[in-house]
Amino acid sequence: MKPIIKNILIVGVLSALTACKVTQPYQAPRLNSAGLFRGDTSADTNSIAKLHWEQVFTDTILQGLIKQGIQHNIDLQKAYSVTRQAQAYLDQSKLAFYPSVNADAGLSLAGVANPRNLATQTKSHVYTSELTASWEADIWGKLKSAKKAQLASMLQSTANARAVQTVLIADIANNYYNLMALDRQLAITEQSVKNWQTTVNTMKSLKASDVVTGAAVVQSEASKYAVQGTIPDLKQSIWQTENTINLLLGLPPGPVKRSRLDVQQPLTMLNTGVPAQMLANRPDVMAAEYSFRNTFELTNVARTYFYPSLTLTGSGGYSSYSSFFGVGSLIGNLTAGLAQPIFNQGVNKTRLRVAKEQQQQALLNFQYTVLSAGQDVSNAMMSYQTAGEKAVSRVSELENLEKSVNYTQQLVRYGSANYTEVLTAEQSYLTAQLNSVNDHLQQLQAVVYLYRSLGGGWE
Repeated sequence: MKPIIKNILIVGVLSALTACKVTQPYQAPRLNSAGLFRGDTSADTNSIAKLHWEQVFTDTILQGLIKQGIQHNIDLQKAYSVTRQAQAYLDQSKLAFYPSVNADAGLSLAGVANPRNLATQTKSHVYTSELTASWEADIWGKLKSAKKAQLASMLQSTANARAVQTVLIADIANNYYNLMALDRQLAITEQSVKNWQTTVNTMKSLKASDVVTGAAVVQSEASKYAVQGTIPDLKQSIWQTENTINLLLGLPPGPVKRSRLDVQQPLTMLNTGVPAQMLANRPDVMAAEYSFRNTFELTNVARTYFYPSLTLTGSGGYSSYSSFFGVGSLIGNLTAGLAQPIFNQGVNKTRLRVAKEQQQQALLNFQYTVLSAGQDVSNAMMSYQTAGEKAVSRVSELENLEKSVNYTQQLVRYGSANYTEVLTAEQSYLTAQLNSVNDHLQQLQAVVYLYRSLGGGWE
């Protein structure tokens, strides 16, 4: 072995022994999860996030819609495509540890003319075929850190795809429940228009008996038309919600089969588990942590550029003057190079500074994602609790308003009440009915929101 190559190899071995001082081992960011769920002091480790989505959404029609969405949603397919791209880059990073090999073949033609006789020329043909291999020794762990960075990137894309699926399931369920709520509100409103028409007829009869004035008739008719005017908006909302669901399913606009709101029962055992479970299960939190890991390893890569790189290059081939396969001679070459950066206009320093800032930015993004996740869980729990409390009061409100409508209608016939009391009672009753639908919808959607907030739906 030539002395220069031996010396370079010795330098490489000695450098490898100190490589661990260049790159740093990865440590996951630490975060205190205590109190992440506001007002929740439970130590129960059961969590609805561990339930399969079919156990949370038991409506068979909704289950069919969700299955359709998982198979054909465009955004989810795009997310899977990104994951496959990241896997390809990871596979490529593994091959960086092997030498690159190139094959070359060439033909050289040369001719020299006789100055005394231009028609006489001396010609030569040189045929060459050669293989060239080049290998960079991973002395400082640059290639290893780059592979780890690509692995983190692939895992991040996988987590992002899971997050897309979690959001997709939640969006389908939310729109499905909203669609049934709109159906129910439309039915209540149409029935209210019929009731208002009855009131109008009653006022006309009372006016003929001089019990009320003409103002009562026109006011009752105006109230009927006001309620009737909301029906087109409800139908438009139904139309748009159906189109939204079809878009989530990867289908063109069209009607959507559904059940009825009154048969939908939300989960009653809403276990959130402990915050640490949510951090380990929620896809966007996992993606944020993998993003930090990616930038951490890229910072390691940036550190290695300050140290020399060792490259071995070898070539071997065949040269002939007759043909590619004729009689000729073997040719070969082996070189080793050790390159140490001295001055490159601050490129390495800038690379390291930017990498550290990107790492810090990824850490801050991870911290924000965790806090946002805790907020989502807290808001979902409060939304469910609030809807339940309102539902209890709403039952009593509806019972009393229904009685109020009956009482005022009877009293106005005997002149013991003003017609405005009848109109007010009927309007209040309609509002309470619509609010009751919203309360039920809020309970259902709070369960969806909590399931999504805890990271359910992707396992």
